[in-house]
Amino acid sequence: MISKLIVTRIFYALVTLLLVSAVIFAAVEILPGDVASRILGRSATEESLAELRRQLGYDQPALVRYFEWLGGVVQGDFGNSISSQRPVSEIIGPKLLNTAILATCAFLLSLPMSLIPAALQAVKPGSLVDTIISSVNFVLLSIPDYLLASIALITFVVAFPILPSTSMVTENSSFGDWVVALLMPTVVLAISVSIYTVRLLRDGLIEVLSQDYVRMAELKGMPQRIVLWRHAFPNALGPSINNMALNISYLIGGVIIVEEVFTYPGFGSVMVNALTTRDAPVVEATVLIAAAIYICANTLADIGSILSNPRLRGKH
Repeated sequence: MISKLIVTRIFYALVTLLLVSAVIFAAVEILPGDVASRILGRSATEESLAELRRQLGYDQPALVRYFEWLGGVVQGDFGNSISSQRPVSEIIGPKLLNTAILATCAFLLSLPMSLIPAALQAVKPGSLVDTIISSVNFVLLSIPDYLLASIALITFVVAFPILPSTSMVTENSSFGDWVVALLMPTVVLAISVSIYTVRLLRDGLIEVLSQDYVRMAELKGMPQRIVLWRHAFPNALGPSINNMALNISYLIGGVIIVEEVFTYPGFGSVMVNALTTRDAPVVEATVLIAAAIYICANTLADIGSILSNPRLRGKH
């Protein structure tokens, strides 16, 4: 039955992605302004405007262009950028890889930053350690990520100038250059995504640790660390896994502000530039990729939360 569950979830994810693609295409279509007029300028003649619209395919009905665009997307072809005439995949690919590297580093760092504080709090709720971690977590929760990034820049660039003010990397950057460039944005993103997981995981662990089967394991003399990691964590991970999945989607599609603050050449900068220049193919591609990552992450989290929880697994 687990295989049927996975197939069903994947089917729902594909249907959702198809609907999202239609919404994205429709939203870009209703953007104000004529593409041909924007490219050729005010001095363009009606004949030249009509010829450019024909070359770009804008003389076709919207429904026809949508299915042509969707057919290209399925084959990995997002079309050409209107502003640079380069294939969209060539523009997005390197930037998406940069963001993936940053997101992976931030996600890996956020795991110990979430699990360790939550475990320390859940073992002794109401203790001094629990109070201190909760207070720090509350303070960080109230600080938006752009302000946290600015504080990091002021601290490590202005007050203690040990790191560069920008996180620029190129194809020729060495491993050391990458480490230095990724340090501040990685820490800022890891803090931003871990604070929510700490709160969810702490509450979940406290609830699970109060269950009868956990107390029975403790009465049988099982060490506390085994009770915590073997019995409590798997049952408390359900809501936290969903939150982690949202964190992954945020790290890929929602790091625009952090990338802009640190001048990191990532996926967010491409999206911002495309929206600024109204480059429709690039906008459609970036938003669709972000939506696809979001849907995939939620689907995997949905399946993972069921597989990791014996009670939910038994229902399926």
